[in-house]
Amino acid sequence: MIKVALIGAGKMGISHLSILGAHHDVEVVGVADTSKMVLDVFKKYSSFQVYTDYEEMIEKAKPEAVFVAVPTKYHAPIVKNLLLKGKHVFAEKPLCLSTEEGKDLVELAARKGLINQVGYHNEFIGTFREVKRIIDGGYLGDIFHFTGEAYGPVVVRPKQNNWRSDPAEGGGCLLDYASHVVDLINYILGPVTRVKGTILKSFYSKNVEDSVFTLLELSSKVSGVLSVNWSDDTYRKMSTSITIIGSQGKIICDASELKVHFKTSDCPDNYTKGWNVKYITDLTQSVDFYLRGEEYSDQVDYFIKAIQKKVPNTINNFESAWKTDQAISLIKNNIN
Repeated sequence: MIKVALIGAGKMGISHLSILGAHHDVEVVGVADTSKMVLDVFKKYSSFQVYTDYEEMIEKAKPEAVFVAVPTKYHAPIVKNLLLKGKHVFAEKPLCLSTEEGKDLVELAARKGLINQVGYHNEFIGTFREVKRIIDGGYLGDIFHFTGEAYGPVVVRPKQNNWRSDPAEGGGCLLDYASHVVDLINYILGPVTRVKGTILKSFYSKNVEDSVFTLLELSSKVSGVLSVNWSDDTYRKMSTSITIIGSQGKIICDASELKVHFKTSDCPDNYTKGWNVKYITDLTQSVDFYLRGEEYSDQVDYFIKAIQKKVPNTINNFESAWKTDQAISLIKNNIN
C-alpha cells in the first residue's frame, strides 16, 4: 500500500481524494486544508485524519506521496518543500506561475529521483491517446497545420471576486483553460517553441482574459492556431478538440469522437482509406473507480503505478508541464 496525503480539499482535491480513497493500492493517511469549515465536514462525515498545517501532516502521517491541489501561486514553495522531504508529488495544473519556479522543481525532482506528475487529464482520454498513436506512427505523413480549441461556459456574466478573477492566483482563461489545450498540443505534436501573435479578450471579467487566440509554432516548425473561450454558453461544459492536417490525411478529434481521413490504404490496423470514425467508448480503458470521467481515475492510477515502478514516469511529468508553462509565458509575451 502506498501512503498518500492530500493538500487542498477544494473541487479538484476532493475529486482526487475520492479516487484515492477507493484505490486498492492506496492508504490515505491525511488531508490538509486551511478552511475550518471544510475540515469540520471531513471530521463529521469521513474517517480521514485532517490537519490545518500540511507540514504537521507530513511529519505525523509520514506519507510516501502527496497530492497538491492548492492555488497555483502556492505550488512552487509547497512542492519544493515536499520534494526536499523525499515525497513523490502529484500537483494540479499548471505547474507554476513562472518558468523559473518550474525549472527548479523539474531539476529537484530529477536529483531526488522522485515520481512527479501534473493534472493535465487530456493525455488519459482514449481519443486523444489514439491521435498521438496515429501521429507517432507517421500515418498522417508530414504535418502541415493544426488547430487546438476549447470552449465552455465558465464565465458567462460579470464575475464576482474569486481566484479565477485574480491573475496572481492562477486565474484567467489562459492559465486555467487554455493551458489544457497547449499541453495537449505539446503531447501530440511536440513542444511549442515560438508564438507569432496573441489576442487576449475579456468579455465579462475585469482583471483577466476570457478568451485566448494565438498563432503557435512547434519545434518541428509546424504552425497552428490556438482558439479558447471560456465565456461561450452555447456549450454545456468544457469542450476540447484538435484538428491536424497532414500530407496523407486529416484528423478531427474531441473527447468523445475521433474522425480521421486517410488518403491511402497505408493506415493503422482497423482503419481504411477514406473517412474513419472511432468513439470514446471504443478507445477508453476501463478503470476500477469512475468519477467525472475515466481519465481522472486513470491519471491517479498511473501516478501510483509509477511509484510502484510498474510504468515509466513519462506522462505529464514536471518536465512536460514545465514546457507547457514555457509556452504560456511565450503567449503572454506576444500579446498584440
